[in-house]
Parts: sequence; structure tokens; C-alpha cells
Amino acid sequence: MLRSDAIAAIYPELKECAVVTIMGATAAELFACGHQPNFFYLEHAMGLASSMGLGIALSRPDLQVVVLDGDGSTLMNLGGLTTMARYHPPNLTHVVFDNEVLLSVGVSFKTATAEGADIAGMAAAAGIPRTTTCDTVASFQEAFREALAAHELATLVAKVEPVLPPSFFIGCHMLENRFEFQRALERKT
Repeated sequence: MLRSDAIAAIYPELKECAVVTIMGATAAELFACGHQPNFFYLEHAMGLASSMGLGIALSRPDLQVVVLDGDGSTLMNLGGLTTMARYHPPNLTHVVFDNEVLLSVGVSFKTATAEGADIAGMAAAAGIPRTTTCDTVASFQEAFREALAAHELATLVAKVEPVLPPSFFIGCHMLENRFEFQRALERKT
């Protein structure tokens, strides 16, 4: 499955959520689908998208929060899984696109998932109640919709090909994105 296809499949639902993406390809591919004020592209902070999403979910239980993360970033902050499980906000869905490499620095750098590490298994062991691994767009889209409807903390791992986006361009300056996202959250009160 291509990450861009997976993102496009859930894009209609994302438009209604507060969305935090990790840097790099995931952010660029979400931006290419169409920027929304409620999308925050967390640049230059590898490993911290889940922590930021957790903070938003805890402070705004009225909002559905979605984190679009990567395997490298999740592995860099495994404590994020245990912290999410500890506070278990029912309005947080954590999506991990697992391409088994650190794509932004080149496909030659494999992550631990290329050698058998199981992020969904780690999330379940940490205490996250809803976890799954998907390898098709259809199964991912279904799992994502079910996770949103369940109103239960979830970590969904989407196994994707290590394919670079056509461009890493995000036509929204970091500061502009920060203030626009804040205003979007304020409007949803």
C-alpha cells in the first residue's frame, strides 16, 4: 500500500478532526491532498507528534484528534505509547505509517520494524485498547473508521511501501500553520 493512497482514503474524515502530522513525507502527502486549517504539520520534531496529539486530546476532549506518525518517529519515542495508554483519551487515534525505513534520510536506513519489531504489538502491550496492523488501503480505511466510531484510544499501523513523495513542499509557513491551527481549535469550542 502507498502512504499517499492511505491518506487519501481517510482524508474526508480527517477534515473533521484536529490532525497532527510528523515531519517529512507524511506531512507533504497530507498537504498535497488539500490543506485544512485544522491540520498541523509538526516540522523539525521527530518523535513528538504523538505527544502533541495526546496533549490536544487531553485538553480538548470534545475534539477527535488524529496523529499521523511514522515508524521511525514512533520508535524514537516509545514512551509515548505508554503515556497514551496511561491517560487513554478516547478521542485520540494514532496512525503509524510503517515503511520499515527512515525515508527522509534514504531507504538504506532500516528501522527495527524491518527486522520484526511490531508497533501494534508494543502499543497493545503498553495498554492501548485498540490496535491493529493493516496492509491494504481497504483494511486501513475500515480500521480507521471503526476506530473513530468506537471513541476509544487506538494505534493503527499501516504497512506502506518506502516511496518518497513527488515533493516535500508544504506551502504553509510553520508560524502561519501554528497560528492557523490554534484559531481552528478555538473555533471548534
